Amino acid sequence: MSACFITGTDVGVGKTHVVAALLRDLKRRGVPAMGCKPVSCGDRKELRAMRDAAGEPTLQLEIINPLYLRTLADPRMGAEFERRAVSIPELAARTHELAAKYETLLVEGVGGWETPLCPGGTMADLAAALQMPVLLVVSNRQGAVSQAILTARAIQQRGLECRGIILNQQSEEWDTAAVTNRAMLEEYTGLPVLAELIFGDDELDSAAILA
Repeated sequence: MSACFITGTDVGVGKTHVVAALLRDLKRRGVPAMGCKPVSCGDRKELRAMRDAAGEPTLQLEIINPLYLRTLADPRMGAEFERRAVSIPELAARTHELAAKYETLLVEGVGGWETPLCPGGTMADLAAALQMPVLLVVSNRQGAVSQAILTARAIQQRGLECRGIILNQQSEEWDTAAVTNRAMLEEYTGLPVLAELIFGDDELDSAAILA
């Protein structure tokens, strides 16, 4: 069994897009794999995308998403509005149970690395409890390098392995930042850019990224 925690420099950088692309490639290779999101907020369309990409469209969403909050906000506030308790040890235990059922499990965090999850706890605390290697998804835009440096350092300060960066181009237009970000990211973070998705691309080599 192998597992990986997928985080991003911010909300909306394309984490689910990356997870789904990896799951489709794993399925093509015949690798039993699944994606999960221990916590989700707002709606579950991202969970359905993961489930479909893994080839299990009828799998109950509760299995891959043990904590669902209807409130579109950081989980900490969403849980308070809905009077729900958030337990990091319980979420970690449920995730490890799921990981035992698949050869590969891709765990997607909510928002950025330090998104508030519960009183005194963030997504980084959940990642630390899971003790999985981390992939960092970075949107290929101006300002990405600074955000990536800060996030990579925060991951490493938790004692976790950051395997590398997935650079995701979310616009058809290419500016100077989009052209130069890859080299700058590798220089300043010391991490490899394992893949670079151009706008509209949904193909990733799972063997190269998850090896």
